[in-house]
Amino acid sequence: MTITTVAHINLRGNAREALEFYQSVFGGDLIVATNTDAQNVEIPEEADQVSWGQVTSPSGFHIMAFDVPSSRPWSPGESPFFVSVRGTDETEISAYWERLSIGANTAVPLGPAGWSPLYGMLTDKFGVTWVLDIAVAYSA
Repeated sequence: MTITTVAHINLRGNAREALEFYQSVFGGDLIVATNTDAQNVEIPEEADQVSWGQVTSPSGFHIMAFDVPSSRPWSPGESPFFVSVRGTDETEISAYWERLSIGANTAVPLGPAGWSPLYGMLTDKFGVTWVLDIAVAYSA
């Protein structure tokens, strides 16, 4: 059996914009199904909002998102999760960092850390906290 863990982001009214932004950062394919497409329109004004969407790239990046309907409670929370992007190529991680940092608040600038030659943390313009680093073998 094989499973894949994918971050799923719950937004309100800007899931398409977020997914398009992540596609511009990581490349890959964007799929968006609106509430109309899913035949799940609760409120006519939300017909074109995202019922289900994702970005997948050949490098292995995969994220999902949807717009929480206004009929359901929703709060962006306080750092309820981080999306972690780990790689082995500093140039690739640095390029993702540069694109994600547009409009973001940097918590930890991208640079060397005690456990990794390259690590950084930022919260993007959609309120999603990202951790990017170079994966290295851990020895306790």
